[in-house]
Amino acid sequence: MHLRRLLPLTVLLAGLAATPALAELPPVPQVGQETPKPVAAPYGPTEGAQAQVDAAFKTAKETGRNVLIDFGGNWCPDCRMLAGVLELPSVAPWVAAHFVTVSVNVGRINTNLDIAQHYGVTIKAVPTVLIVTPQGRLLNPDGTLALGDARRMSAQAVVDLLAGWNGRGA
Repeated sequence: MHLRRLLPLTVLLAGLAATPALAELPPVPQVGQETPKPVAAPYGPTEGAQAQVDAAFKTAKETGRNVLIDFGGNWCPDCRMLAGVLELPSVAPWVAAHFVTVSVNVGRINTNLDIAQHYGVTIKAVPTVLIVTPQGRLLNPDGTLALGDARRMSAQAVVDLLAGWNGRGA
């Protein structure tokens, strides 16, 4: 009796796994022994940030990926380490498959703050990371500052947080 109830679910799941879009997405990476190195200057100039965010959302709408907005500054060691995790060879393809990323330079937490305010987030520390659907829904309102101690976190912990937040949009 129980098997009959599970059979349609099994067929449905098998069909989903065979769907090209889902089958091609890389699984959550297992970082293993890879050690991230801080990126010297992951944030560009403060000017033009809104245009970069707008372009990221345009791409997200075209591709169905969520937007990862990383607010920070090149002076911030945790920001630089977070960028290093995102560039790891085991992590970068997964990030590219699931997110359109945009790094927003907030200076000394005194510029481009309005971009985060649009999503109901007040930047008080960096890095502040927002995971947003292509339609503009913030998926991690409870975790925007969770990567603020990226220097002391394992790369796997960073990836697992991102994967969990991204899964909220499914």
